[in-house]
Amino acid sequence: MSLPGFGKAVIPVLLEPWQHFMRPDPLETRNTLKLLSYNIQVGIQTRHYPDYLIKAWQHVWPAGRREHNLLQIAELIRHYDIIALQEVDGGSFRTRYVNQIHYLAKAAHKEYWHQQLNRNLGRLGQHSNAMIGNIKPMNIYDHALPGRKGRGAIAFEVGEFNPIIIVVAHLALGRRYQDEQLKYIAGLIGRYRSAVLMGDMNTDSLRILNDSPLKNAGLKSAHARATYPSWRPAKCFDQILVSQHINITRMGVLDFALSDHLPVAIEIEIPEY
Repeated sequence: MSLPGFGKAVIPVLLEPWQHFMRPDPLETRNTLKLLSYNIQVGIQTRHYPDYLIKAWQHVWPAGRREHNLLQIAELIRHYDIIALQEVDGGSFRTRYVNQIHYLAKAAHKEYWHQQLNRNLGRLGQHSNAMIGNIKPMNIYDHALPGRKGRGAIAFEVGEFNPIIIVVAHLALGRRYQDEQLKYIAGLIGRYRSAVLMGDMNTDSLRILNDSPLKNAGLKSAHARATYPSWRPAKCFDQILVSQHINITRMGVLDFALSDHLPVAIEIEIPEY
């Protein structure tokens, strides 16, 4: 377990300075939290299966449209309090060395960001998970998940009294490794009354809740709608799971087909105890 640096957003190279900067509201003054989880596929727009081949070069080479795609994503996420991102690049040749997390945080007027680097390919790629928001997270940690290297989770608390534990994760593809990772996550959230798990799970919520090491963790699913592939959704990979007692006031899979995944958004009431 490591405690990496946690920073405030900086102006990315490709953006003009903003005239206004949003300040975070104290959690104690809020009644609800708006959460969003999105696998952005490094800002590559994917509209059908042939794009995986046609646009494969964008995984290693800069693409002129990538900045435009990131600005669209920033416009989406600016409406949410806490955003979980998967498949985001921390600054390499393919992004012209722009850290996409910093870029999105500033473009969306968010004060706080955190990057978890899971696969460090040097100049070729900085494969990361990320948290962006306008609420300051407390006690934020990076966790390398069990199984093959390259999968991780970010765990942090929001609120000073009776904090909510939020875990941002991108799970492995295979069931065996997924179960090892879900067992690890169960250990992270087990001592908290209120928990949120959000990210690309690469499996559906019914399996996680009924046939995995998280089945006794007291969680419920916010939705059961398919999110992958974005142009013809068939699999419910992207999820936000919350503790049973947390009231969900709004939920939805957003019609925002830029990545090969669709984003998931919910609004929850902040528990009073």
